[in-house]
Amino acid sequence: MRIIDETGARTTTTPAGTMSALAGPSRGSHELSTWRVRMEPGSASPEHVVDRDQVWMPVSGRFRVSVDGEDSGMAPGQAAVIPAGAVRQVRTGDGPGEALVCMVPGGRASVAEREGSVPLPWAE
Repeated sequence: MRIIDETGARTTTTPAGTMSALAGPSRGSHELSTWRVRMEPGSASPEHVVDRDQVWMPVSGRFRVSVDGEDSGMAPGQAAVIPAGAVRQVRTGDGPGEALVCMVPGGRASVAEREGSVPLPWAE
């Protein structure tokens, strides 16, 4: 067993939120990556595609999730399963949101207005 602490060295901040890496291949988990996402009030990810299924589990706050044009709300005690290849966007409302996210390692993301795809460093 391995206990993993969040550290600044494994935290990435983007305009949409802050991702803190937890379990992943670089920390001994070869089949699952997990991370904590913190988003400020009124934040939104860009519309993007990830080539792996993801499961989002809110631990505080509320989120709006749009997947291939279908919009739903989620809150603590719920989970959103977002399929690989789906166009997605995650937003917060008037308050901050925090969620745990998991997926199979090695995922890459692409954004419509940018060419190519990029790895998710918090999932490695």
